[in-house]
Amino acid sequence: MKALKYVLFLLVIFFIGISIYIAVQPNSFEVTRTKTINAPSSVVYNNVIDYKNWEAWSSWAEADPDMIITLPEQTKGIDGSYQWEDKDGVGTMKTINAKTNETIIQEMQFADFPKSDVRWDLKDNKDGTTEVTWSISGKDLPFGFKAFSALMGGMEKQIGPNYERSLEKLDSILVVDMKKYSVNVDGITQHSGGFYLYNTTSCKMEDFKDKMQEMMPKIGGYAMSNNITMAGKPFVIYHTWDEDNNTVMFSCCIPTASKIMTNDPDVLTGQIEPFKALKTVLTGDYENLKETWEKAMAYIAKNNLVQPENGMAIESYLTDPMTTPNPAEWITEVYLEVE
Repeated sequence: MKALKYVLFLLVIFFIGISIYIAVQPNSFEVTRTKTINAPSSVVYNNVIDYKNWEAWSSWAEADPDMIITLPEQTKGIDGSYQWEDKDGVGTMKTINAKTNETIIQEMQFADFPKSDVRWDLKDNKDGTTEVTWSISGKDLPFGFKAFSALMGGMEKQIGPNYERSLEKLDSILVVDMKKYSVNVDGITQHSGGFYLYNTTSCKMEDFKDKMQEMMPKIGGYAMSNNITMAGKPFVIYHTWDEDNNTVMFSCCIPTASKIMTNDPDVLTGQIEPFKALKTVLTGDYENLKETWEKAMAYIAKNNLVQPENGMAIESYLTDPMTTPNPAEWITEVYLEVE
């Protein structure tokens, strides 16, 4: 009997000690992780702001294939939400505020524990990547929550590694998504032609990209400064593509509704007559244009089409990378004149 009383006394002392330990734990917590994501801030934002994307990069979902995720009608933007259920209980997450491409503020409720504040901060880097800071915090924590946290090793141990793994997965998924592309040969069509403003140069092939990025804004700037309305999307006309001599001659162009008389010797006006063309469409990064041209040329050869000497060869850029930063969403149409 004395031994039992002694054991009970030790247990009481133990539980009192545990209770005191839990009681003196902080009444608030914050866990933060930061990672450089190899994608523009708008691409990161568009993924994170929509909960239907979360399962793909959630480390919790990765670790628990039995987790049940429920998506409501609205998953995106302010008031978007989702719910999950695992062996520990049911949780919900809701977006309560956001600033496009910069900040997302969310509220998390898990089981009967108090709500936690979740925040995403996105900062653009000069190299096109994004510094992503993901944090969660809570305050006025009740004894039960502190007890649960203490028994599980603390919030830093519970959440920190999961945040790290989730950010790693998010980075990998976005990098892969931005590389997605498709090339479709649409077949024979009629290019409507029309008037256009242009400038022309020739250069080595390796300098083509830099030259184009220098020339196209000059044409657009001239149109804007002279209140000239563009009648379509900018395009490039290829005059020669000489791989043997590593040279390319091309014009950067913007379409106009009528013939424009320019007052700048570097900005000229031209007209394309309507012509029969093979149309091929690239959806994706410009780095896939070589394959686009190869598929177009293969189609021409397979179908015994003839390209006239000095026939038109045009790339038309339907999307602006400045407003559509995800390369997977860029659309380029290639028109090759055929007979």
